[in-house]
Amino acid sequence: MEQSWRQAKTIFVTMISAPLFWLVFFFFIPLGIVWLYSFGENRGLIDIAFTGTWSNYAHALDDPYPGIFWKSIWIAGLTTFLCLVIGFPVALAITFAPDKAKSWLLLAVMLPFWTNLLIRTYALIAVLRTEGYVNMTYHWLFDMTNKVAGGALGDFTPLALLHNNFSVVFGLVFVNLPFMILPLYSTLDRMDRSLLEASLDLGAGHISTLFNVVVPLAGAGIMSGILITFIPALGSYLTPDLLGGPDSQMIANIIESQFKRANNWPFGAALSFILVYLTFIGIALQGLIERKDKGRAA
Repeated sequence: MEQSWRQAKTIFVTMISAPLFWLVFFFFIPLGIVWLYSFGENRGLIDIAFTGTWSNYAHALDDPYPGIFWKSIWIAGLTTFLCLVIGFPVALAITFAPDKAKSWLLLAVMLPFWTNLLIRTYALIAVLRTEGYVNMTYHWLFDMTNKVAGGALGDFTPLALLHNNFSVVFGLVFVNLPFMILPLYSTLDRMDRSLLEASLDLGAGHISTLFNVVVPLAGAGIMSGILITFIPALGSYLTPDLLGGPDSQMIANIIESQFKRANNWPFGAALSFILVYLTFIGIALQGLIERKDKGRAA
């Protein structure tokens, strides 16, 4: 028995050594270097001195950066809320779908992962732009209605669907919706359905059963979905850059400009790690909520 346990430990160490090496040398060490940059100062065009200064973090409190942070949090929160409102019924429908249809529905949810994010974003541009599919359809309906009304509607004005906050939120929901649906489905699929039958047998309606039984049982999936949707949305760069306008930039776009245009790597690193700290706070809050839920259940 002892020899087999030693062999198992040897196999475990052998298997974990390669991913651990990759994680340390290609994630933790580069992340640590960026963290050191956040306490540095520019000396010339390319030289950075690690002086241990907190001025970069203090500079993040100057205008307009707090407003951009709050705007990013607001957009990420709105995106997460919309993904939850849309994703919960979808996950519920997949859960109660027939077995043959369930596989196809899950495939449809995961299908966007097979396409590059850049391609999906350009596809959204083709849909939302002034000459895009939405405005083309709207123009056709407008002309048909205007003819019936004898021209009383006046000239056609296309919808401004691109390069604004609407397009950013729409794009983020489109990109992050699968991250909400999948953990919700994973939780709902393991749900004890006899509890639903008991609720209905005791006289509760379907809506009451949904909010008083299904939603509490799906609490872990809801929290996981909120976390893994909010964090990528908060740090999103490509979607606001391509779909948003000058007033729709999020904090990730400001970080990119500090590294590439302003050549201020220490300040960009400080902004980056403020996002990391916010991520840690979100994970800690999720852990506290789950711990309280387990304590109540016990």
